[in-house]
Amino acid sequence: MTYVGIQTQIRRNNFNSVLLMLAFPAVLLGMAYAFLFFTQQQQDALVVNENFIRVVPFVIIGTSIWFMVAWLMHNTLIRMATGAKPLERMENMRVYNLLENLCISKGMKLPRIFIIEDDSLNAYASGINERTFSVTLSRGIIDKLEDDELEGVMAHELSHIRNRDVRLMIVSIIFVGIFAFIAEVAFRSLRFGVLSRGKKDSGIVILVALVISAVCYVIALLLRFGISRSREYLADAGAAEMTRKPYALANALRKINRDPLIEAVQNHDVAQLFIENPQPEEQKFSFSNLFSTHPPIQKRIELLDQFV
Repeated sequence: MTYVGIQTQIRRNNFNSVLLMLAFPAVLLGMAYAFLFFTQQQQDALVVNENFIRVVPFVIIGTSIWFMVAWLMHNTLIRMATGAKPLERMENMRVYNLLENLCISKGMKLPRIFIIEDDSLNAYASGINERTFSVTLSRGIIDKLEDDELEGVMAHELSHIRNRDVRLMIVSIIFVGIFAFIAEVAFRSLRFGVLSRGKKDSGIVILVALVISAVCYVIALLLRFGISRSREYLADAGAAEMTRKPYALANALRKINRDPLIEAVQNHDVAQLFIENPQPEEQKFSFSNLFSTHPPIQKRIELLDQFV
């Protein structure tokens, strides 16, 4: 894949972030109106509209609070989900030297470095600005890669930071989390509320809850899939351009492909940040795999090999 200009990528990702932030409340309010419309069919349309107007401030305020908390605390939440700890300079000068050289070559401020104590091979970048940018590496990827291979991996993660891919992914994760929460509340209310009480109008409520849950699930998939797989190709190309060693990243991806699964990471939304987002064996042929957030790693290797 041709490596397009960094400014073009930044503008594209910033534009996509704005679209997501505008589309989300619109879709959420549409869902709220649909719920009121189908559960208050006995009411006049004007009454439904009035109820909807009353609901709008609560939806907007609740969503805004959720988004702001998640936006401000996302780094902490991601580190908690991955078990990442700070990697001190004296603990591993090799990693700091490799990353510093890459940052100097691009005029970037050195991001914070974290480590996951896992023998598997994986890495990810996170953060929304220079103060919060970080690169996280597994113990396995540090110990099992040669210097030029590890440099290629870190260049890939720096490319995500430079392209503003990370910010776009954070927006996606927050929105998916809100929809997942709505779906969870709907199912729990359905299971422990309506069904257990045997209300006469439970049929309508069940139908509406199922439709809303289905819509939430589809939107979550679209949000996740909407963050195009091309971002991984572009980050690979950016790393090749940064290091001038496309073969090194290709070799690193071959090694990563043998053992990429970080067992401590159970949250699929967080896992999509990694350089490779593997599926457990029992899920490799599941329907959800059709909406994978990453392109096939073999395809990425083939494209990198073409640079040689």
